[in-house]
Amino acid sequence: MGRIKTISVKTLADELVQRQSDKFTTDFSKNKETLQVIKPIKSKKIRNVLAGYITKKMKANKEQDG
Repeated sequence: MGRIKTISVKTLADELVQRQSDKFTTDFSKNKETLQVIKPIKSKKIRNVLAGYITKKMKANKEQDG
């Protein structure tokens, strides 16, 4: 069973993916680095949660496309 993400995390992740989906991939480590460049976040935990959620969304989009 996975962890439940807050609405603020989901909203921010959705906005970032909509605006800059070409910069995110299905690789968690690359998404962490990209996220740090796009929107510097002081909290390591929040950055990791965001990067993980973005990675999950990118994988779902990839499966949906083909």
